[in-house]
Amino acid sequence: MADQKPVVAITGAGDGIGWATARAFARNGYRVALLDIDADSVSARARELGAEHADICCDVSKEVEVRAAFRKIADRLGNLDALVNNAGIVSPHLPTSEQTVESFERLLGVHLSGTFLCSREAHAQMAVRQVGSIVNISSIAGISGLPRRNAYGAAKAGIASMTRSMACEWASIGIRVNAVAPGYVATALVKKLESDGFVDTPR
Repeated sequence: MADQKPVVAITGAGDGIGWATARAFARNGYRVALLDIDADSVSARARELGAEHADICCDVSKEVEVRAAFRKIADRLGNLDALVNNAGIVSPHLPTSEQTVESFERLLGVHLSGTFLCSREAHAQMAVRQVGSIVNISSIAGISGLPRRNAYGAAKAGIASMTRSMACEWASIGIRVNAVAPGYVATALVKKLESDGFVDTPR
């Protein structure tokens, strides 16, 4: 009989919130598919968790890579039970008048399009058994105005809205969709903001 432990996919699992989430799921008996754009980092993380877990290099903003990643999850680990959409990048702390459309679209691509693409592929697997859970990482930036962070705020607000839409659409087939909106967490991204002088942390 194949291993019947539940399976979770976590994007941006190489560090920060994603890595902490991966460890929590592993401790609670899940087989974890760790997805990250940094192949070396996510490979090391998967080895740290153990042989029953899988590392998958993936840029979540690229449709072809996301499709391939979820095929690998099914091949290596089996039926997907849960997905945590955590992958993200830091936004440039520039005045709006100095921001480029390229950086704006790149940030939306990773945060918003990435959440959409991964959720869509997870749905395709979960819908077969009519069960599953998707958790999207939004942010306080999506519900409050943070200067110079319009792209990040727009992406996170979009995630919150998309979560509500997907939750209503997929509830009837047993797929739950929720969002979490953290504040500042001491991740590598936030520590860089601090070192660049954009965030003050308590002493």
